Amino acid sequence: MMEVYLVAISRASPIPLDELRAAFESEEMGFTPAADGHGFTIEAEESRVEVVFEQRPAPVDWTPDMFSGSEPSLESLTRARAFYRFAFESSSTQPTVPVFVALMCARIVLAHVDGVLVDITSSKVHESEDVAEITELDFDIRDHVNLHAVEVIEGETPLWVHSHGMEKFGARDLEIFHLGEQDLLPAEAFLHELCTDLAFGQEPPLRKEMGTSEGQTFMLVPSEEARTNLLGVPLEAFEGHEGLFLTVVSPQGRHNTAELLRPFRERFAQEPTEQTEAMRLEAQAHLPAFKARFLRRGLMEPLTFLVRAPFETHPEGSTVTEQLWSEVLSWEEGIIVGRLVDGAVHTTEWRKGAHVEVAEADVNALALSREGRTLEEDEVRALLNAERPM
Repeated sequence: MMEVYLVAISRASPIPLDELRAAFESEEMGFTPAADGHGFTIEAEESRVEVVFEQRPAPVDWTPDMFSGSEPSLESLTRARAFYRFAFESSSTQPTVPVFVALMCARIVLAHVDGVLVDITSSKVHESEDVAEITELDFDIRDHVNLHAVEVIEGETPLWVHSHGMEKFGARDLEIFHLGEQDLLPAEAFLHELCTDLAFGQEPPLRKEMGTSEGQTFMLVPSEEARTNLLGVPLEAFEGHEGLFLTVVSPQGRHNTAELLRPFRERFAQEPTEQTEAMRLEAQAHLPAFKARFLRRGLMEPLTFLVRAPFETHPEGSTVTEQLWSEVLSWEEGIIVGRLVDGAVHTTEWRKGAHVEVAEADVNALALSREGRTLEEDEVRALLNAERPM
């Protein structure tokens, strides 16, 4: 079994097993106490998670800069007085299942004691509220991996970007070389997309040309092969990263991947202010009819109602406004309650599937879909015009 998570708690004594047994059994998870009377084993979804309690302070070599997380979560980690250690075996058929089971275990433990979750494989620290969201909302690979950018050569493309955290899914981490600062966000989008495929057991065949969701082609090659033709990268650059990776290269096996990332740059392009304002004015003009049609929808209504509005994200302390779509769930007194159909691209502050509230005045685009097909603009106008009073 592989130790993947720690729950660092604020007290030195373990949670009484009777409390935990009742909580796990209410979630229909099999609970077996360990011989020491502190740890336990959980069985659910054909997965088995072993949990060991350990009363000791955090290792003296642990410092906040070793982990990523919010300031409160990192402070909680330094104050921890004991740990629950979570270990499980990865699944070859559905790698996300044992990860989810372990996270549910951690969530239940954190409901009984103050503490934080430490992902050992990705060096991430999560507050209990984060763990609840991760287990409730749509899967987002950014909750499970860290991407690091390291300058390993000189020049305009000195960066080596690689992931940490894929081990928990029974997969190698990914890496890509010869990137510049302008390539970082596109590389993150591409690697997160590829990591998601690996997490769900959809690993592309090695040394075979594959296509991205944007139509560009690449190959995955084991790092022990791909690194042999890296020029100018000193071996000491890989100290602390001796594990095996999968390296992204061009279809010809080269480390020039600028063309591969070109379409991903468009995801981070800022929409012109004039375009946003024009869309907002049009959306606001159609909003009364859109609302009227939503409010008279039937129980078996085939239409899905979508609105777009601005949401603030805070990557690395800065403020970025992202335009996100949400499916309308209810509408009362000028407030739309919806479910995000796309998560923020810069951070996980707004996760796909999260319930949000949007003021009518903030809506800057409308859309309708019928049975999974997004209606064309003329179809939407025709439908909404039917709602206008004569």
